[in-house]
Amino acid sequence: MQLKTAVLSTAIVGAIAVLATVSLSSSGSTTLAAAPATAPAAAATTAHAAAVAATRVATPHVAQAPSQLAVGARPGSDLLAASTSPEQAAASPAAQRARGLLETVAADEVHRAKADGFVARDVMIDRDGTEHVRMERTYRGLPVVGGDLVVHSRNGELKSISQGDNMRSFGRPAIEPKISAEQAKVEAGAAFDGTVTAMTPAALVIFARGTEPTLAYQVDVTGDRRNDPAPGLISYYLDAATGKLLQEDDRVHSAAANGTGKTLTLGNVGLVSNSISGGYTLTDPTRGNGQTLDARNQSGTSGAVAFNDSDNVWGNNTTSDRASAAADAHYGVAATFDYFKNVHGRSGIFNNGQGVKSYVHYGPTNLVNAYWTGSAMVYGDGDGVTYRPLVALDVAGHEMAHGVTGATARLGYYNIKDSGGLNEATSDIFGTLVEFSVGNANDPGDYLLGEEVYINNPGDTKALRLMFKQDADGRSFSCYPVGGFTASQTGQNGKYDPHLSSGVGNRFFYLLAEGAVKPAGFNYTPSQLVCNGDTAIAGIGRAKAGAIWYRALTRYFVSSTTYPQARTATLQAATDLYGNTSNEYKAVARAWSAVSVN
Repeated sequence: MQLKTAVLSTAIVGAIAVLATVSLSSSGSTTLAAAPATAPAAAATTAHAAAVAATRVATPHVAQAPSQLAVGARPGSDLLAASTSPEQAAASPAAQRARGLLETVAADEVHRAKADGFVARDVMIDRDGTEHVRMERTYRGLPVVGGDLVVHSRNGELKSISQGDNMRSFGRPAIEPKISAEQAKVEAGAAFDGTVTAMTPAALVIFARGTEPTLAYQVDVTGDRRNDPAPGLISYYLDAATGKLLQEDDRVHSAAANGTGKTLTLGNVGLVSNSISGGYTLTDPTRGNGQTLDARNQSGTSGAVAFNDSDNVWGNNTTSDRASAAADAHYGVAATFDYFKNVHGRSGIFNNGQGVKSYVHYGPTNLVNAYWTGSAMVYGDGDGVTYRPLVALDVAGHEMAHGVTGATARLGYYNIKDSGGLNEATSDIFGTLVEFSVGNANDPGDYLLGEEVYINNPGDTKALRLMFKQDADGRSFSCYPVGGFTASQTGQNGKYDPHLSSGVGNRFFYLLAEGAVKPAGFNYTPSQLVCNGDTAIAGIGRAKAGAIWYRALTRYFVSSTTYPQARTATLQAATDLYGNTSNEYKAVARAWSAVSVN
């Protein structure tokens, strides 16, 4: 029995310590504070965990620690410091400098009105001193939905602004509502298709997604959906003058496009558990106390129970033991935590070192789906005929990546043009990279999402999505249509549902990483993998492609980013890392053109 831990080199451990102790000077440079004397305590905690958390397998996953976070990157482009909470970001000197730029040289570019305010939510600082400050906009103290942006500066000088197509106006609405908050709640409750179990107070906001800034009420509704086992959590935006529904924002993001719903997919693997009186529980103290629980096939998590065991052996490789699915999920979350930490320097979904909860056996026994709820992962059991429980490694990585997106760019999902597809593609991309990072012989890395959820899948050619040719399902898109994806058709199960429009981003990533080459096990020709006939595209490798996508996500994407804006953002990320005359930059441009994003 062995402890499953990530092995970090001395250099990486040192870099993480630096990130934890950096303070920012008013001049824009970074000043390193003395490191607190916490290393012995951390070592003791790790040693204790090693002593009490025995594991099942002989071949634990060990994530590799690169010498720098972006392979072959330009010196100075890698991360030096990052905020670990919105509160820390808002109080930082970098945020103060960014607000000063928004009030002066950047005011016209962002269409700043006199009563606009800006609150920092995230700060990232590169080693060369470049500051990336993600801002949420307010107007007369009210949140502006769709007004988010990122300020990029160095040495106090503005480099650029990343923003969506919203807020292209200096106009602002009056902030006196004409309908009451109670009426707004009634309208939101009526819009929810199911049984409402909870509702937040109606809060005034300025709504600016695809429309002139409009005074609106936001009401968050929780409930049981009608004829849909997914957790119900939807934000409704209602015109504060008329009560008209402006938009519903579904906060639950699923892994599969459709479905009714010792490990099951990876063989015997190493897990980290925690000792309790009389045995062990599936809580990982080495990764922020992330916990895996049994939802007991209920459509909700309030009745979930912990997985406890006396011998630290979890499951029996079949569904006859409920802990088998839990072992897959627990391992997948750990592998994803390790991937983001070791490859991108991100400590957990929210970059605060904390783990999250995973709920297996969620919903009815035939639920063929998995979801990110905004704070936790939930996994259905599959139908037992075609699908096994949805706890495959790349699905776990996919769901946690939704969390990373929610903590950074907050890419919109339904009813927001291209950003839903980019959101889903981001999760597919990182789920795939997590799978490759593990290198498990039972589930080797590939560009298929969820191939292991199929009970019968000779050659692993069936999958929830084929990243290189997602349109093989007869519904998805691998080439960007002229004019883009229409916002009104990007709702759930719409023509441009995010699970269908994600094919453009997925193919781009495949071409960037691998080039126009036939994927193993498939007979597609190079010409079938591109949209413009450019079959000579050469890939730059997964490591560089992943570094470019992560940098674009965390520094340049905003909530309403479109595919053309994603092209610009990834080109900027490639410039930051490798230079604008590099082969990597040229490959990014060429791969986007090959999916008709120009």
